[in-house]
Amino acid sequence: MASEEDDDPIIQEIDVYLAKSLADKLYLFQYPVRPSSMTYDDVTHLSAKIKPKQQKVELEMAINTLSPNYCRSKGEQIALNVDGTTSEDSNTYSVKMMDKQTFTSIQSTTNTSRYAAAVFRKGELHITPLQGILQMRPSFSYLDKADGKHREREAANEGGDSSQDEVEEDVKAVTVRFSRPESDQARQRRILSYDFLQKKQAEEPWVYLHYHGLNVMRRSHALFSDLCESKSLEYLAMLMPPITEEKMPVGPSNVLSMAQLRTLPLGDQVKTLLKNVKVIPFANLMGLLTPGTDSTAVLRCIQQVALLVQGNWVVKSDVLYPKNSCSPHSGVPAEVLCRGRDFVMWRFTQERSVMRKEVTLLPEDVKDFLEHMAVPRINRGWEFLLPSDSDFIKKHPDVAQRQHMLWIGIQSKLEKVFNFSKEDLVSKKDPQTEAMHVSGEQRLKAAHERARQNQPSLQKDLSARRQGKGGAGPSGGAAVRVKEEPVSDGEDEPMDTSSSSSALPNGLVNGYPSAATSAALNPHNGHGGTPMPSPSPELRDFVWNMFRKQHVLTLSEVKRLFNLHLASLPPGDSLFHSISDRLLQDTILMSHCKQILVPFPAQSTAAADEQKVFAVWETGETFDKHRQVLYEIFMKNYRVRRNVIQTRLTQEMGDQVTKDDVDRLLKECCVSFGGMWYLKGTLQS
Repeated sequence: MASEEDDDPIIQEIDVYLAKSLADKLYLFQYPVRPSSMTYDDVTHLSAKIKPKQQKVELEMAINTLSPNYCRSKGEQIALNVDGTTSEDSNTYSVKMMDKQTFTSIQSTTNTSRYAAAVFRKGELHITPLQGILQMRPSFSYLDKADGKHREREAANEGGDSSQDEVEEDVKAVTVRFSRPESDQARQRRILSYDFLQKKQAEEPWVYLHYHGLNVMRRSHALFSDLCESKSLEYLAMLMPPITEEKMPVGPSNVLSMAQLRTLPLGDQVKTLLKNVKVIPFANLMGLLTPGTDSTAVLRCIQQVALLVQGNWVVKSDVLYPKNSCSPHSGVPAEVLCRGRDFVMWRFTQERSVMRKEVTLLPEDVKDFLEHMAVPRINRGWEFLLPSDSDFIKKHPDVAQRQHMLWIGIQSKLEKVFNFSKEDLVSKKDPQTEAMHVSGEQRLKAAHERARQNQPSLQKDLSARRQGKGGAGPSGGAAVRVKEEPVSDGEDEPMDTSSSSSALPNGLVNGYPSAATSAALNPHNGHGGTPMPSPSPELRDFVWNMFRKQHVLTLSEVKRLFNLHLASLPPGDSLFHSISDRLLQDTILMSHCKQILVPFPAQSTAAADEQKVFAVWETGETFDKHRQVLYEIFMKNYRVRRNVIQTRLTQEMGDQVTKDDVDRLLKECCVSFGGMWYLKGTLQS
C-alpha cells in the first residue's frame, strides 16, 4: 500500500469551498438548436421573464431584419397572419414585420443535485449548486395566434351567412340538475389531467427580469461576491487591498486614467491633457480638472505648455517634439518639425483655413500637424478644428494680449526662416482680432457711431448742394431729394468673411435669413464687405430634387450623392466648381429644409457630418404637417416605437390619420431595426 502511494504522489492541494447564496437562483441555459460557435451573446435581448416554481423562462430576442439572409416578404406575411391588418398596442409585431423571436425553456433534467458551477481563482475552487438546467428552444406560439385569428374569421363568415335564414326557435323548458359529490378517485384523476396542470401552471405569475450580457460587471460582481463566507476577511482584503504608496508616474501617458491624473501636480495634469487632446477650449479644460481648481493657477500652467489660437489652447510644438527627437514618419529632426508646426499654428491665427501646400515638409509630417488641429474641407483646405472662443478673449484680455505679443515674436522668427515679404505680413489680419467674430449688432452700433461723428460734415455738404441747385426749385423743375443717410466706408468697417462657428452659418435660421445678417447677405445694401456667394440655380435644383426624393439626409450622405453627381458630369464641366461645405449647407437650408437636431447617444460613433441631419420641411403638400410632427418627435429621441409616432400623430392631426399615412411616413423618412424606428442615416451599423 505504501508503494502505491509513492508511485502516485500528491502534486498540489486545492481548497474547495461550497457557496450557497446563489444556490436557489443559478440556472444553466442550453441552446440545442444551434452549434456552440453560433452564440446569442451579441443578439439584442428585448425582454426576459421567469416562473420560479415551474423553472420556466422566456427570452425575447431581436431579429436582424437588415441581414441579407432575412426574407422580408416572409416576415411581413407572418406578421399579417398573426396580427391582421389592424394596428393595436397588443399586436405581437408592432412594425408589421416579424422582427423578434421568443425562446421558451424546458427542463433538461429534474435532478440537479449532481451539478454545480465552479470558479477556480487564486488556487481555490468555489462551487455553487445549480437550481436547474434549462434548454432554450424557439417558441411558435405566434402560429397558434394566427390559427385562432383564422378560425375567428371563418366563424364570423359562417355566422353571418346563416343568421339571415334562421327562425327564432320556440322557448323550451330547461331542467336544472345538481352534480353528485366528487369521489376521491375522480378528484385524483382530475388533478392529474392535462387541462388541470395547464391551468395551474398558467396561474403562476411571471417575474420580469433585466438581462445583462457576458461583459457586464454586475454579474461578475454578484458571482465573485458569492465566494465562501468562511473566508470573509480574506475576501474583504481581496476586494479592498491595503493602500500602498504608488510611485508617481514619471511623465504623461496616453493610458493614464482620470483618477491617476488627479494625483499629479496641477502643471503635469494640464500638460498631460494638452498632449492628449492637442486642442481644447479653456472651459472644457476646467471641466476635466478637479472641481474647485483655481482658474488663475490653471492659466499660469497652460501658458507654459500651450499657445492661444482663435481663443482656444493648442499644445506647443516643443512639448510634442522634445529636443533630440525626430519624426516617426520621415526622421526629420525635432527642430524642423517645430518650425513647420509653428508656421501652421501661426497661419491659423490669421485665417480659418490653411492650404496643405503652404508647408514645405514631407506630406506625412504635414498631415500629422493638420490632423491635430484641423479638419479637411472640400475645395477649402484644412479648417481649424474648433470654433473661435471670443468669450475667453473678452474675459481674459490680459492673457490674450500676452499671447498676441508671443505670436509677434514667433512671426519674426518665421520671417527669417521662411523669407516672408513685408507686404505678406502687413496684409494679414491681427491674430487675435481674427479670432473675435464681429456680430451684426456690433457692426450696427459702429455704423451709428460713425454716422453721429460725420453728421456735421454731411449736413454742411447737403446744404451746399441745395444752395448750388437753388435754380432747380419749384419754378425751375422738380427738386432733387438727397437721401440723408450716411454711407459707411468699407475700408473703415471690417467685415467678417470667415466661416461661422455655429451649426447654421450665414445667420440662416432653418433656411430663412435673420435680421442680423440680412445686410451681409444683400450686396446692394450700401455697406462694404464681401458677401458669401449665393448658390447657383443648378445647385439649388440638384439639392431640392435630392431632398424631394429622399426626404431625410445627413450631411455626409448629401456630400456622397453630390460627389457621385459630379463624377457623372462630362469632362471639363465646371458648373459645380469650388462648392464648399458651408455653401452646400446654406443651399440645403434655403431649399425649404431644416436641420433636425437628433439627440445622439453619448456612446455614438457617428462622425460630425453624420450627426448633421437635414429634412425637407415644406413641399406644398398637405402631408408636410405629418412630417413636421415626426421630426419634432426625433428632436427629443433618436429612436422611437411605432405606437409612439401613431399616438402623437393622432393627438396633432385628429382621427383622420390612417394606417396608410403612418406607413407612408415611416417609409419616406425612417428605417427600422430591432423593433425601433430611426431617422434615415442615424442608424449606425
